[in-house]
Amino acid sequence: MIILKKILKAVFWAIALMVFILILFSFRKNPEKISYGVSFSKFRAEELGLSWKDVFISILDDLKVRNFRLSAHWPMIEPQKDNYNFEELDFQIKEAEERNAEVILAVGKRLPSWPECHIPDWAKNLSSEEQEKEILIYIEKVIERYKSYENIKYWQVENEPYLSVFAKEQCGDLDEEFLKEEIALVKKLDPQRKVLITDSGNLGLWYKAWARGDVFGTSVYIYLWNPEIGQIKTIYKPFIYKAKTNISSFLFGKKEALLIELSLEPWLIEPINNVTLETQISRMDINKFAEVIDFAKRTGFDRQYLWGVEWWHWMKDKGYSEYFDEAKNVFSQ
Repeated sequence: MIILKKILKAVFWAIALMVFILILFSFRKNPEKISYGVSFSKFRAEELGLSWKDVFISILDDLKVRNFRLSAHWPMIEPQKDNYNFEELDFQIKEAEERNAEVILAVGKRLPSWPECHIPDWAKNLSSEEQEKEILIYIEKVIERYKSYENIKYWQVENEPYLSVFAKEQCGDLDEEFLKEEIALVKKLDPQRKVLITDSGNLGLWYKAWARGDVFGTSVYIYLWNPEIGQIKTIYKPFIYKAKTNISSFLFGKKEALLIELSLEPWLIEPINNVTLETQISRMDINKFAEVIDFAKRTGFDRQYLWGVEWWHWMKDKGYSEYFDEAKNVFSQ
């Protein structure tokens, strides 16, 4: 009994110390102005049955977005081995350039949008060594093609590579040595630009991603869904992100940190066409939409990229324009 009391007492003080450290490191002013952007995916727009070009132009001209994260998905860039297709990405980057919009361009196997790891059909049965060789060739092709564009702000290498607990079936285990090789290749091809490495805000420890990149990006997901529990709201509070940022800066060096993925669409576990509008709205109604944006304002990040822009357009076409209209207000700030 005495031993148990000592253990409980030690656990209590350990938790208390952890809370004290988090509070101590959470003192950070909210930015006076936030620079907003979006992540855009051609694949996501097409999944929703939208004309991806029309959606992209609307993002530029109707929402007036001037900060983008775009993805050079490997299957889009190299649909057949050694047969490269840059048409779709050329369109996005050039249209952004014409309007003085900046672009973070993501390269690698693991990039935004389900199924997380995007592999062309011809490469799926290759050994891991053969696949890695082909990934480096594809990355080199992308960097060489776009490094002359002045509106490219950063290169993002892979997406949340250290998030091993998510999409493990699709992505397997991280080969950290290969990640280093990818980063080194990008820096060699374009030593002038910084490399962005990202990690999960909810599940990531940040320290490896923070140390590996020149710039750090994190995601913020507030409303999630579990088939057995239902909707889950994160227990995180905005000050946690401030604390993690300050602790990372203190331990591993100060660098730019941004919110690269702020979730503003419903969390689904099946294709959207199989989910009723009522269910989608229940998981991300306009009040939750506004709540998530307000939450993010208090995380301390002065650059924030919103996630779900294709869904806002889809909902507008379905007669629910409030998401698109609210986003327009955000980008006009």
